[in-house]
Amino acid sequence: MTTTTRFTFFVTSALLMICVAAGVQLTSQTAAPQGGPADLILRNGRFVTLDEKTPQAQALASRNGRIVAIGSDAEIARLAGPGTQTIDLNGQFAMPGFIEGHGHFTGIGQAKLGLELLNTKSWEEILSLVAQAVEKARPGQWIVGRGWHQEKWSSTPADNVEGFPLHAALDKVSPNNPVILTHASGHASFVNGKALELSKITKDTPNPSGGEILKDKDGNPTGLMRETASRLVRTGAGEPTPTPEEAEARNAKILELADREVIGKGITSFQDAGSGFDVVSQVKRAIDAGRMNVRLWMMIRGGTAETLKSGRVIGYGNNMLTVRAIKITADGALGSRGAWLLEPYSDKADSTGLATTPVESMRTQAQTALEAGYQVCIHAIGDRANREVLNIYEEAFKKNGKNGKDLRWRVEHAQHLNGADIPRFGQLGVIAAMQGIHCTSDAPWVEPRLGAKRAEEGAYVWQKLMKSGAVVTNGTDAPVEDVDPIASYYATVTRKTAKGDVFYGDQKMSRIEALRSYTINNAFAAFEENEKGTLSVGKLTDVTVLTKDITTVPDDQIKTAKVAYTIVGGKVVFKQ
Repeated sequence: MTTTTRFTFFVTSALLMICVAAGVQLTSQTAAPQGGPADLILRNGRFVTLDEKTPQAQALASRNGRIVAIGSDAEIARLAGPGTQTIDLNGQFAMPGFIEGHGHFTGIGQAKLGLELLNTKSWEEILSLVAQAVEKARPGQWIVGRGWHQEKWSSTPADNVEGFPLHAALDKVSPNNPVILTHASGHASFVNGKALELSKITKDTPNPSGGEILKDKDGNPTGLMRETASRLVRTGAGEPTPTPEEAEARNAKILELADREVIGKGITSFQDAGSGFDVVSQVKRAIDAGRMNVRLWMMIRGGTAETLKSGRVIGYGNNMLTVRAIKITADGALGSRGAWLLEPYSDKADSTGLATTPVESMRTQAQTALEAGYQVCIHAIGDRANREVLNIYEEAFKKNGKNGKDLRWRVEHAQHLNGADIPRFGQLGVIAAMQGIHCTSDAPWVEPRLGAKRAEEGAYVWQKLMKSGAVVTNGTDAPVEDVDPIASYYATVTRKTAKGDVFYGDQKMSRIEALRSYTINNAFAAFEENEKGTLSVGKLTDVTVLTKDITTVPDDQIKTAKVAYTIVGGKVVFKQ
């Protein structure tokens, strides 16, 4: 040791001893007050940061929308100035902002403009709601609703086909107003006779590719339109075409309602699973006008290589919008028996579900996306759909000399897998973008649809996927489910149904695994892990504060936690 080195060592040691004697706690994320005082200080909280350097803390300081320090109350107090906003969290739980990993943003707003049927318990209840809407509607006005699910009804309608009602009952309460009611999954819809008439759908109308018009024994449409058949319904037919001003006002209202809903649930970023560039333009206008509070990461449906390249956006409006992924739909949903299976449904031996997009088309779209610098996100629920998508991904990686772990392509849902395909997620570096709440919501009809063997082998197998090395993310698929992340977190750590049954509990996540699935894993799945997902110095100040610590309270108390604050970019956008 040289004389200079020895002197430096002794000075450093002395300074450390002085700090210890003074009771100063040194942490790796505590910054000196450079650049002026903090804009915002959160103190007296229980912070779980998910940052390995400083996993827990009492306080946080933010400046210009980014975290500048995390540590004890005493350490962070040094960054306060005359203009600093200081919030006493009173011991409440603070975490990285919830990131919704797969939802339909405009769908949330649209659902609020129509009949909300998510919590209906019977076909009779739905008929009553439609009748009430008809009383208020203009002559010929379309009655629109979403959220019903026949498996959640207390009883099966007396007149039915495959458990679905017949449109005659809907005709009685709405003979002159066309009605379209979208299934909770978004993969089917139910219409009345007037809607069939305006859409020119008859017993002679053929099934479209990837869809089915459900018919009765006489060949007449029942009103149930499965998968792509819903596109045959000409919603709005017979009504005056809205003016551009009316259309713009409605679109702005949809974004406003969705934004208000998600920030109230503690969500700071939202991954939108499939919109067009027209919606991107609407979002940009809302951001420019200061009307958006939640950050959006959007998947695009369709597009040429040129339109994709020109529309690619990273961090627009101070990190409020990113467009760098495409969405493709390989199959339907299990509830409507549209999920594409390797073997027939256990409760419908003549069906293996529906392939909603031809495999060759998916392969072509994936190549186009890769060349345009986009991630590929393909909806796949059934085991056949998942296998086909993994095959497409593997072929694309080999053909282009790419590492799947670098591309971070995703399978949206990945709900029902064949055992042979589970290891492939980790091997290929494919992200399983899943929804915890779907597991417990769907559980009552998983075994009837698939049988016990297939259900145990591959239904919502989070632990099996994680052990393969795959990244598993979390979300709600809203408005298929309520966008509430606390309910989905509860489902993820308990796998407990509404009746209290546990659905293959060996696959549940630990509290921290589930928290990571809703924060840093979702950030990673969007190439945003350097900006969000943990509470770390330098990252965006996106924080969710809850009234209870969901990582430690008993299971039955998790769902009683409320959102106290939603903070985006260092600004409080929601307060209880």
